[in-house]
Amino acid sequence: MSGLEMRELECFLVLAEELHFGRTGERLYVSQSRVSQLLAALEHRVGARLVERTSRRVRLTPLGERFRTELRPAYDELAGAVERARESARGVSGRIRVGFQGTADARLMAAITAFQERHPGCVAEIAEVPFADPFGAVRHGEVDAAIVLLPVAEPDLVLGPVFSRQQQTVAVSVRHPFAARTSLAAADLADTPLISAAPPAPAYWRAAHAPSAVPAPAVRTLQEGLTLVAADRGAMLLCRPTAEYHGRQDVVFVPVAGVPDSVLGMVWHRDGETARVRALARAVAGAGDAAVTAA
Repeated sequence: MSGLEMRELECFLVLAEELHFGRTGERLYVSQSRVSQLLAALEHRVGARLVERTSRRVRLTPLGERFRTELRPAYDELAGAVERARESARGVSGRIRVGFQGTADARLMAAITAFQERHPGCVAEIAEVPFADPFGAVRHGEVDAAIVLLPVAEPDLVLGPVFSRQQQTVAVSVRHPFAARTSLAAADLADTPLISAAPPAPAYWRAAHAPSAVPAPAVRTLQEGLTLVAADRGAMLLCRPTAEYHGRQDVVFVPVAGVPDSVLGMVWHRDGETARVRALARAVAGAGDAAVTAA
């Protein structure tokens, strides 16, 4: 195995995912012929075919399947060690892209400020995460980490600091019977249609934020939801800071007792943990008196 190249292993692992030479080349920014060359070199070192290729399909051989299973954890560990060494050498610098869902409240902004003060060589860029897709931006590499509403039960994501525990309010139209109430109990919502997020938000996440068996519209954005609330098409659960930020004359926000508090958490991809992400997590965990560390 003298002279084995990381690029050959990387090419094989990407090809094992894509099962398409063209798409593999696009992901690696090389030509399709270069993908073939790298695969051929690796197969020569192994001494057997790892991939079967016909005019109709590409698939792994049984040896290729076993090789991928054994190679993936070792490759990830090696690549991670190189990345960690590189980050240690240059410190926390460059940029980190941070997504937020709902409202970038005072605690989040305090965390961003603390991070910038501790790491002036790293610029934090902030982008909103779609209401109906809380995990997609992290999963697709559009942001390095995101502040999202709990719960989080995604096996490919890491849940870091949990913070900003807030009482829930229910948003209703000024014409809704609840609009005259000063508070509500969880039982009051049993027969109330609660507007939920649309897919691709996971079903368990949608149910947590719209715990009602009564059919109601599903929306892609928070503004779509509030517009339907104003039209008296349903009610919507929102934390107090988000309710205050999105206050409008045709919607009333009534506090609700007996439902779980709204809680935010920082998430990142298991393959995307860097020195910058860890530094941001420390800043988020320390922001505000209510910050706690996730178990």
